[in-house]
Amino acid sequence: MEKTLIYSVEDDESIAGLIQYALESEGYETKVFAAAEQLFEAMEERLPAMVLLDVMLPGMDGFAALERLRREYSAADIRIIMLTAKDSEISKVKGLDLGADDYVSKPFGLMELLARVRASLRKRREVAAATPERLTRGGLELDQKRFEAYLNGQKLTLTLKEFQLLKYLLQNAGRVAERAELLSAVWGMDFLGETRTLDMHINSLRKKLGDDQSENKVIVTVRGVGYQLL
Repeated sequence: MEKTLIYSVEDDESIAGLIQYALESEGYETKVFAAAEQLFEAMEERLPAMVLLDVMLPGMDGFAALERLRREYSAADIRIIMLTAKDSEISKVKGLDLGADDYVSKPFGLMELLARVRASLRKRREVAAATPERLTRGGLELDQKRFEAYLNGQKLTLTLKEFQLLKYLLQNAGRVAERAELLSAVWGMDFLGETRTLDMHINSLRKKLGDDQSENKVIVTVRGVGYQLL
């Protein structure tokens, strides 16, 4: 049975070692990083079930990393617990408002931390159980738990953003999804990039779906409004 993967971002070596030992003793697969930038490199290779994220980090701090995690991996059910010496109410509220699932103040006991981890992962399983595993329409099929997409039985090679975009269009199939709506749903409410980012991803999706060589389009453009999955 595959172990549950947890990433921990903690620049204090002694604390990082204790966290890794405690998690691995509980049977979790654990990878520890000293900086948020290392975390995002690992995220490109494999998504975890949970991230333990310290606030006070060199370079990108925990709050900025949390915002990026929720913006770029919104389609993935990744639980995030903030670990910090900042125990003020304002700091906790900020973390929770940015999308943290829980908040543990330092110094903390390892038994308490493990209990919080178990509770958060239990919530994740409950959400997953209530989520339909597959979305289908015509020959298109998305496996939401494996992040895999198929067209007429053939697996598509999609980036995470392409998968998120296709998933949203599929969930709203038959109606026009406005450009601002798609940018918010896939890239986040605070997305500041150019809107042509959406067009580039739509064009890439169309190529992978064969839309550029077929008269029977899967995704159509509604000029001045947005896109529709037929």
